[in-house]
Amino acid sequence: MSPRQFKIGYLALTWLNIYAVAYYFNYLFFHLRLDFGFGNRENLWFAALNGLIYVPASWYGGRFTQRHGCFAALKVGLVSLAVLLGLGACLEGLRAQTLIMVLWTIAICFTWVPLETLASEKETGAGLAHMVGIYNVVWSGGAAVAYFTGGTLQQALGKASLYWLPALLHVFQLVLLLWLERKSRGVMPVAHISTEPVATRANSPQPDFAQHHISAVTAKSFLRMAWLANPFAYVAMSTVIPLIPDLAARFGLSTALAGFVASVWMFARLFAFALLWRWTAWHYRFGWLLASYVVMLASFLALLLGPNLIVIVVAQIAFGLAVGLIYYSSLFYAMDVGGETQGEHGGIHEALIGLGIFGGPAAGAVALQLLPAASHAGIWAVGAFLVAGLAGLLWRRSKDAGLRNPSS
Repeated sequence: MSPRQFKIGYLALTWLNIYAVAYYFNYLFFHLRLDFGFGNRENLWFAALNGLIYVPASWYGGRFTQRHGCFAALKVGLVSLAVLLGLGACLEGLRAQTLIMVLWTIAICFTWVPLETLASEKETGAGLAHMVGIYNVVWSGGAAVAYFTGGTLQQALGKASLYWLPALLHVFQLVLLLWLERKSRGVMPVAHISTEPVATRANSPQPDFAQHHISAVTAKSFLRMAWLANPFAYVAMSTVIPLIPDLAARFGLSTALAGFVASVWMFARLFAFALLWRWTAWHYRFGWLLASYVVMLASFLALLLGPNLIVIVVAQIAFGLAVGLIYYSSLFYAMDVGGETQGEHGGIHEALIGLGIFGGPAAGAVALQLLPAASHAGIWAVGAFLVAGLAGLLWRRSKDAGLRNPSS
């Protein structure tokens, strides 16, 4: 097998992983609402717990990958996920389901960093940019398809499929992983994690910031701004997902129809990734990052407070495009300024995302806890949190103004 064929295998693992993860976690909130009587406040607390666990677990998962290699980390993660979901199908009661979710969150943190590493390692500059683009399209496409088809599959296969279907996918991943590991022996050092900065790799092209005639210092300023904006994008996304069951109930949507309607923003994000992968005019243009943040904030409120499905669908399109550009900015600037593909660095990146996954639902849940009579208090609280993030982004831009190149 050629190195490129191995990459196809790793991308297949990525697609299977995100489908299994999205199928279980996104539709878990419907299960909590229907079987345990959860409302918005309880769903948000549950999502916040997921984010709280994700922060240290992703950091440790990155360190484990760094020390023991990608294959070892994936084996730990996939075996654990399959076993935990199997137990989840057998256990009843809220405490048991909460414990399964907590342990599942830890296990999933042993999969993303090695998958990102396997997709990007041993690439020169141009090849790395190409593979990162493909990787983003693959995982975002899998997430969108999982949400779109998940409600229909739930109704056709029964609610127990929330557990056994992703468990089977993880078993299939493990089989594919073991086959790829066997084939890779003596072909390419897949367990090796490169710690060499991208900018110094052989045959690496000129950094994009140099082509924009800005300094490395200014480029790092863009990286800091993108790293600030990206966790807030996850604040918004992680708040939307646990509130979808309430949105569906408000408009009388079945689980299947909710999956169709609520997957629009994920397909919009997929389109954004595909577009930004090939179109580069947004590179090192603060206006694009600022506009995407403002659109994200406005569309977040319209998505959850819209008076009808037309407004909600249009808001989702804007929301998906905006969060797509913010996420891609964080990834691209890290790569262009001199990001590394090492596991520990990836774990820190995932941990920062985890802060957003925790922060959004936590802010919403606290607001509903304090103002239980105000049904939209959680949404407005997260909106205020996002406004604070916008202020932070503008402050960061102002602080770095002295470093800014006039053409940027």
